[in-house]
This record gives sequence, structure tokens and C-alpha cells, in this order.
Amino acid sequence: MTIGYTRPTKAIINREAIYHNIKKHQKLVGDDVDVFAVVKANGYGHGAVQTAQIAVQAGVNGFCVSLLDEALELREAGITLPILILGVIPPYYGAAAADEGISVTVPSYEWLEHATRQLIEDKPSQLPLRLHLGIDTGMGRIGFREVEELKQAIDFIQAHPTLLELEGVFTHFSKADSKDESYFALQQARFAEAMKIVPNGVRYRHTANSATTLWHDHWQSNMVRIGASMYGINPSGDELEPPFELEPAMSLETMIVHVKQVAPGEKIGYGATYETTENEWIATIPIGYADGFVRRFQGFSVLVDGEYCEIVGRVCMDQSMIRLPRKFEEGTKVTIFGENNGQVISLQAGAEHIGSINYEIPCVLSERVPLVYTH
Repeated sequence: MTIGYTRPTKAIINREAIYHNIKKHQKLVGDDVDVFAVVKANGYGHGAVQTAQIAVQAGVNGFCVSLLDEALELREAGITLPILILGVIPPYYGAAAADEGISVTVPSYEWLEHATRQLIEDKPSQLPLRLHLGIDTGMGRIGFREVEELKQAIDFIQAHPTLLELEGVFTHFSKADSKDESYFALQQARFAEAMKIVPNGVRYRHTANSATTLWHDHWQSNMVRIGASMYGINPSGDELEPPFELEPAMSLETMIVHVKQVAPGEKIGYGATYETTENEWIATIPIGYADGFVRRFQGFSVLVDGEYCEIVGRVCMDQSMIRLPRKFEEGTKVTIFGENNGQVISLQAGAEHIGSINYEIPCVLSERVPLVYTH
């Protein structure tokens, strides 16, 4: 997709905010716990390689991604720190991961057998393949649910020491960001039960995503996986206060490209869903759902000169219309998320408007929106 460099719409990424957030996490968990920065999904929309470079400067111990392609992107950019793929890769790509020193998630015994057969056939130059066993304690996504299958997998790995290395065991808590800790406690108990059969020499035991790191003392983890909170986004929305201030790293800005006064009784946008009630100043801003600014943002407000201006009419593919309190000149800055003249619109406010979570918003911004790095 073409990036819209010639258009005024841009996502501004504050490097210092990311650095600050990482340092705060490191202080929280202490020197004995490794910090892995999660840069999947293009660094939650903040730029995977650029974010990883900031994280290296901040002294992280490694990275987590979701896809083999994402891991290879980091390697190609010169990132040499450990990388763990949290998603499931096709087992026939095990040799490619081993060759690059990339650790992979084992979701099942069947996957492990298939991957090992493929390793024997492909004969990767760097062995063994580093493995992290995923334990499904109640997320219902990937991983071992039965202790017997887990034991079978551990025995299989130990029987193939030249091909396979058991580097880690992990789980993912689904409600670590909630005031109600009952389901969190259930998952804790299930993980503790699974750990009874895991060898003591396994390097990493990690249960802590951002929420578990912030509110549960990185439970039973000598490695934490910081994702949303690294970008200054509260993973609980506004349900829980983090133990330190998270600095949002992304602002989304554009400018007025057209402005006009519209008489009472005129319709605005597709479907004629908005009608003016008086003489109204209507401005057009160059952002729409093809940029990831979804149609549900109709009725949301943006900031112009520190004043809230409602999005009127349906969000179009490439443009949106806003109602101004008075005439503003073309070229006036419009802040969609971030600070403008002392007023702030947060990702959380946007998420509540569209019925989503705060970090979905930067993740779904399309490639058309350029990332501009500051500080």
C-alpha cells in the first residue's frame, strides 16, 4: 500500500515516551527479571523496527512477536537479541527459525512431532530449535490443556537433545487487567499444577503480560512480556490505575483541507445521516476508514485550536467532515488523538466511543498513515 507522505495526516511517535515506559517496567520488576518487548503487529502500530531500536537502547533482554515474518524483519534490521514467536508457526518453518536463533511456541504434541520430522529432513545449520511450551490455563487460544500431553511433550524434547531445546514455559492470563481476580486465581492454580512436571532447568517461566506485570507482581515469572503498556496504553482501559504513569507514545494529527459554511437543513455525508440546524461551518479532514479510522467514529470529537469539534456525517473512505464552532482557515492543525492547546483526547476515549479497546486503534491504522518519530 502507498504511504501518504504528501498528505497532512500522520501518526507521531514519541521515542522518549517508549523509552520512559520501558525504564519504568524494568524498575518495577527488578534486575532479576528479563524484560521482553512485544513488537508484534508493527509494534502495536508504532513501527516494529523503530520501536525495537528504542527498546535496545533502553536495555531490554529480548523481543516477542506473533509471526515468523515479524521475527525475520527484526533480524534483517540487525536486531540480534533473543526473539520469541508467541503465535503458532507452520511446523515446516522450524529450520528457518533455528537458523536465525528464533524461539518458537509449541502449541501441542502433534505440532512438536511434525516440526521435529521436518527438522531432521531440512537439517538447519543452527541447532537446536529453541522451544517455549504454551500452557492453556483458560485463555482458550493455544497451548497444552492436559498434563499428560504436556509430560509427553517434555519427554519427547528430552529424547531429542541435538534437535530441540526446552527454553521456556508460559501461559497468558485473560483477566489480569480486571478488579475481579477470581478467574485470574483459577489460571494461576492451573499453571502451578502444570509446573510440577516441568524440569527445574528451564530458562524461562513467564506468565506476565503487561497487566500481570503491572498489577500482579509479574506472577511466577523470571521474564515479562510488555506490550500495550510499553506504548503508554493502559491495558485495563480505565478500570485499574497503573503503579506508575504511562506516557502515551502516539498522537494522530491531520489538518483542515477544506472549509465552508452550510445553510440550515442541508445534509452531510453518505446516507444523509446528519442535517444542519443552523448556518454551520463544516470542515473536511483527510482521514477515513481506509486509514483505519473506522465509520463508527461518526459523532466522536476531534480538537481544533483546543476546541472539541464533532465528526458529522458518516466517515468516508478517505475523508471525514467536522463541525466547527467558527471559521478556521484551511491548514489549521486537527488533533484526533493527543494534546492540542491544553486539551487531550485519549485512545481510551476513542475506544469507548466505538465500543472497542484502546490499543486496537493504533493497531488498525493502515499503512497509508505515515509514522513520524520525534524526540
